[in-house]
Amino acid sequence: MDKNRLTIFGKIWSGKNGFIWAILSVLIIGVFFYLVAFSNVFPETYDLEKYTRANETIRSPITIEDKEATEERIRNAVQSVEEQYTISDEITTERLNYVHEIFDAAMKVQERDKDPEEDPESLLSDEEKFDQYLKVLSAEITQHVSLESLKTIFYTEQEQKNTVKTFLVSSIEKTMEQGVRSENLRTKENEFKINVQYENFPSALQQAVMEIGVFAISENAFFDPEKTQELRAEAANKVEPVMIHAGEMIVRKGEFITNEIFDQLALVGVLNQENNILPYLGLAFMTLILMLVLFAEWNRQKRWDKNTVIIVLLISLGMISILKIFSHFDSQDRSLFYAVPIASGAMLMKYLVNGRFALVLSGMLAIMGAILFNYQLAGYMNVQAGIYFLMSQWTSIYLFRQITDKIKMLKAGLGIFIVNLLVMYSFIFLSMDSFMLMEIITMTIYGFASAFLSTVLTLGIIPFFEGSLGILSEGRLWSLSNPNHPLLRKILTEAPGTYHHSVMVANLSEAACEAVGANGLLARVASYYHDVGKTKSPQYFIENQMGQKNPHDYLTPEESAEIIIRHPYDGVKMLKRHKLPQEIIDIAEQHHGTTLLKYFYYKAKDQDDSVKEEDFRYPGPKPKTREAAIVSLCDSVEAAVRSMKKPTMEKIEDVVQTIIFDRLKDGQLDECPLTFKDLTKIKKAVCEILQGTFHSRIEYPKPEGRQVVKEAK
Repeated sequence: MDKNRLTIFGKIWSGKNGFIWAILSVLIIGVFFYLVAFSNVFPETYDLEKYTRANETIRSPITIEDKEATEERIRNAVQSVEEQYTISDEITTERLNYVHEIFDAAMKVQERDKDPEEDPESLLSDEEKFDQYLKVLSAEITQHVSLESLKTIFYTEQEQKNTVKTFLVSSIEKTMEQGVRSENLRTKENEFKINVQYENFPSALQQAVMEIGVFAISENAFFDPEKTQELRAEAANKVEPVMIHAGEMIVRKGEFITNEIFDQLALVGVLNQENNILPYLGLAFMTLILMLVLFAEWNRQKRWDKNTVIIVLLISLGMISILKIFSHFDSQDRSLFYAVPIASGAMLMKYLVNGRFALVLSGMLAIMGAILFNYQLAGYMNVQAGIYFLMSQWTSIYLFRQITDKIKMLKAGLGIFIVNLLVMYSFIFLSMDSFMLMEIITMTIYGFASAFLSTVLTLGIIPFFEGSLGILSEGRLWSLSNPNHPLLRKILTEAPGTYHHSVMVANLSEAACEAVGANGLLARVASYYHDVGKTKSPQYFIENQMGQKNPHDYLTPEESAEIIIRHPYDGVKMLKRHKLPQEIIDIAEQHHGTTLLKYFYYKAKDQDDSVKEEDFRYPGPKPKTREAAIVSLCDSVEAAVRSMKKPTMEKIEDVVQTIIFDRLKDGQLDECPLTFKDLTKIKKAVCEILQGTFHSRIEYPKPEGRQVVKEAK
């Protein structure tokens, strides 16, 4: 019953069914992440009323613009821009010319009267001079300036007139340059009068100056709607929008909820009891992207086997769960994400699957971590957490080499710790915020905890995967190569010749595999166990007879062949009972393929010409992997060379070449991926090992009373 179930189970995971299971695994991972991240992207809502106290501190779950506050800022900015006026320089020049005219005309009239060449009888009286003065003045002046003021100016001494003129021109010019509008004309006139009063002019002259100044000061600034609108638009554009950032505190616990606070709470959606579909869609899209990336890499590698599917599923779900658990206890003050053992997932994936899968998983988990560690603030992603997770995982992928080498594992953990510290300190220094010594110490402890827990989890979880899934990892192979393993001890004690033969085959197979890029460690360990079936009847195999009589001398060729042919399959049963990896079981089963027992076949044929060749062939299957084919070749090569009396390098090369050619001719290598180029490399590697083992020896002269001693060079 169990065997049938196992067969059915194997069929379920084979071929296209494995592809379907991989799709289901990706869907499970995506749905699981969506469910655990749901609370992180959808804001918590509160039942609050205005003018009551808040029962807890409420922060904004999203980053959003407060449009009403922004519009108010814009209105204030626009209103602060004064109306713009254009000052007419023509008017200013015109009014100043009137002032110049009043004084210059008076000077000209008086100078003409003082000309010595003039006829003394033609000299004008003061009244006539003044009348002439009035005639040369512009009508604008005579209409708006009184005769008294003009007389006062006209009869003032020239030096005094120059002082008055300078005062009037400078004061009027300064006033007009500032711009005189209709609404402030009276104000400017009054300001001018006040300034005149502070001057040391006679009373009559003071009045005249005031009147002329009031006459000259005129409206010269006119409203400019285009310039005003342009400045107001510029002021509006400079206004920064009022933003409520994710994580920003809106109301503190115990604080009264004012109208403004209530509006902000409504704006960020924490008062909205209706479900908003946007967070659902956003999380769904992000999850879909991550799952597509994962499946794309999966499809590229074509890893549809059962173990890969289970490993990817369990590691992904496990790491997402760890992220969620840590995020549940995290806060903006704690930054607990620094302590997450995120690197363990990457190391497990590299060790149990491969480095490319580990890189894809590291990117996926970094993004997931940025979402899960958003402090329950919808719309916010913790970029620092994402970068920290990514760098920690990349470091572990680069440094993680071998689980059996404890020194290398410690170096990997130390490297992760150092990178964690560098990333954390870079965040602190880049932020330019002040930091305390206690904060540095806490973060250092978190970084160490992350590296330490990642290493411990990796070491603790790998045996679980290896044992429960029968995964043939490097660590498992090293443990199986331990001579204290029950099966190896059984071979050593019950079939010592077979044990020595297996060790030699292991050396040859490992060298040959490394020459063609195959798994040398797998070939070595499989070689240790490939002949374990011989322990059932060790005396029937020549390497274990140790000078004893050969029991095959008392059996028929058919009986001898049956015993010999049975040993790979007896070994398979023993290996299965001890739950060895399937890869090693397959090599043990395939290492003879469907080869012919030539010795017993030809011996039987000498006795009976009608014997069938099929009865003296192993039932197979033929080697299907490079490792199985190499073990098969090395098994035959080692046995053949060991049987040679005086092996030389030439003889060894001939034997290796013959065995490879016979296996090709017999079709034993048809189902494995070895190429002719690989076979050439295998021959060279095997011959080099055999040359070192079966090198030539010299016989030293025999001293008197002593035996000949043979030593290796």
